[in-house]
Amino acid sequence: MVPAWLTDTVTRDLDRALHYTLLWGLEAVELRTVGGAAERVPFVNEAKLRRRLAEHELPVAAIVPGLFEGPASDRAAWMNEVTALEETLAFCARIGCTRVVTSAFSDEGHAPALAAEALRRAGEAAARRGITLAVLNEAGMAHPTAAAVAELLDAVGHPAVQAAWHPAEALRAGEPAETGLAALGTRIALVRCSDQDHPGDAGQPVEVGDGAVGWPAVLRRLHDQGYDGPVSLEVRREPRPRTGLRDATRLIQYLRAARRP
Repeated sequence: MVPAWLTDTVTRDLDRALHYTLLWGLEAVELRTVGGAAERVPFVNEAKLRRRLAEHELPVAAIVPGLFEGPASDRAAWMNEVTALEETLAFCARIGCTRVVTSAFSDEGHAPALAAEALRRAGEAAARRGITLAVLNEAGMAHPTAAAVAELLDAVGHPAVQAAWHPAEALRAGEPAETGLAALGTRIALVRCSDQDHPGDAGQPVEVGDGAVGWPAVLRRLHDQGYDGPVSLEVRREPRPRTGLRDATRLIQYLRAARRP
């Protein structure tokens, strides 16, 4: 497993983000917004990005371009996103990234068959580039739990469409980590890492490992089932540069422990 982090949860400044990556001992970055508030991948300063990544010898574990955040019932909107996906996939190929994290549609106008069709079409385009779509479970969206995403993946039925599993977000919807992992099995392309003190919407962010997710056990189970992809830290507590360091240190410790016989 590769310790990574979602950089704009602390800073949108590329140089600061790469500095923190190395300082915290992380091995890859997950990119969403890089630069100004409106500079969302792939519409960023690509030349600078590629140059800085090469200088620091850091890979991009995934990008988060903001796909499929609207209602699945709005067919025209997601068809436009599928059509425009080629530009994102070409960007991924140029920076050596093999994962694109997508949302799983809003709960407004929830239309399971259309959601599956959209992701299937996108998966077909991604597969031609050797790229995997990782569908994220998010509280307040149409698929807040891992079990809901697993059901969606069953309907999609395409090997290039996998899960971006966020146990803490699923916990907000009442799903324990062991339930989510059992539902997804090996269909996980990326794991997002944060923690909260107890299940439900009222749960508050806490240091990784101190909350209700149970990260040491989760990482051990992932290791035992052969998961070797990114575990991407999402920093949620203030002051973020300081708490990010503590969370990254904890994450690395737990990953090392999970690898021990």
